[in-house]
Amino acid sequence: MNQKVTRIISVLLGIMLIIFGINKFLNFMPAPENMPESASNFMKAMIDTGYLFKFIGLVEIVSGILLLINKWVPFALLIIAPVTLNIIMFHLMLDVADILPGAIIFILLVYLFRANWSKFSPLFKS
Repeated sequence: MNQKVTRIISVLLGIMLIIFGINKFLNFMPAPENMPESASNFMKAMIDTGYLFKFIGLVEIVSGILLLINKWVPFALLIIAPVTLNIIMFHLMLDVADILPGAIIFILLVYLFRANWSKFSPLFKS
């Protein structure tokens, strides 16, 4: 795959993850007002735990920084993959109308996994 395109996608994903991660601490992008009640209740429950929402934010920030500085990229992709999958599932099940940012993150992540597949393929050999 083209290294320049891969690097641009890595930087773009890193920036998005850092912004969304910091938002979990500073709340400068409030949740949409038209969010379905079930989605709102789920988000509130994560926030009410006192740690889960911030932990997710920390994972987003750490993986975003690693992608930006181009260090431990496979590790960054692995730690953000479950978060990204949950973002997609949240939107598919509870708030499909606001799926676009999550879908973009998911698509960028899939591209980067494919671009770094040589580092992951040994995990699937017997």
